Amino acid sequence: MEILGASLRICVADIETAIPFYERLAGGTAQRFERGGVQVAAIGSFLLMSGPEAELEILRKVTATIAVKDVDEVHQLLTGLGAHILVEPVPTPVGRNLLAMHPDGSIFEYVDQHA
Repeated sequence: MEILGASLRICVADIETAIPFYERLAGGTAQRFERGGVQVAAIGSFLLMSGPEAELEILRKVTATIAVKDVDEVHQLLTGLGAHILVEPVPTPVGRNLLAMHPDGSIFEYVDQHA
């Protein structure tokens, strides 16, 4: 498995206020989308999230988002290494993702850009 990059997940109370700061910090423009009632802005290595507290409580448990070439390959590798797949690969606005709990209890999101 080749890791292409990782995003830092940040839950914010007001995404509109947070976006200009992170755009200037990262030197880029936010890519925005909504998922499950949560507003998301991807800016460089930062993934800002804002929404209902019940949803954010779950999202805060995910350590990081890791970009990979192929989620199916990662699924197979993680399963073989004893990780617990919490959410099987599903489509997202930009590809597919899965959620996995590593044997140490850490939870990670893995994403690819396959359509």
